[in-house]
Amino acid sequence: MKPVKLIVLGGSAGSLQVILSLLAALPPDFQVSILIVLHRNGIFDSSLEELFSSRTGSPVKEVEEKEPVFPGTVYICPADYHVLLEKDHSFSLDYSERVNFSRPSIDVTFRSAADSFGEELIAVLLSGGNADGVEGLKYIKEKGGLVIVQDPATAEVPYMPAQAVLKGYVDFIVPAGEIPAFVGGLARPPLSR
Repeated sequence: MKPVKLIVLGGSAGSLQVILSLLAALPPDFQVSILIVLHRNGIFDSSLEELFSSRTGSPVKEVEEKEPVFPGTVYICPADYHVLLEKDHSFSLDYSERVNFSRPSIDVTFRSAADSFGEELIAVLLSGGNADGVEGLKYIKEKGGLVIVQDPATAEVPYMPAQAVLKGYVDFIVPAGEIPAFVGGLARPPLSR
């Protein structure tokens, strides 16, 4: 496996606590970019950047059009836009129709990230109430990326991860409490001898 350059976290209802735990576990020298695709509602829209920043020493910011992906930065998909990744590893925002009743759609971002990052990508699908992200995981696997799904038994809303497991588009099924250490371990470069 190539060194990981991007981790994309996709989640909906019940995923926030896992994301906060993962951010809190990031070491200060973590150099992998993280993109968070959340089905958002008004409650968290204005405060997500502030909330996530309070849990990590990494820079946290909402995605902006044509912005390059910087190492070690945590990006949040803005409400009501699909987020795409270009071949040059920059972001693009799209206001086209909803996919799986969602904008941002996890599937849209997963597919785009797979095209841009291929084998340098880890995708994590978390708790949620619809199947958004499941077909994107299939595409990520086809492009050589690594797929992790929250163990549905540990999900507040198990439908989303359960659909991924059912379809078989999964490399690892990981309980919620173990996701931060597991993802962090995969994303760290191997020690040189």
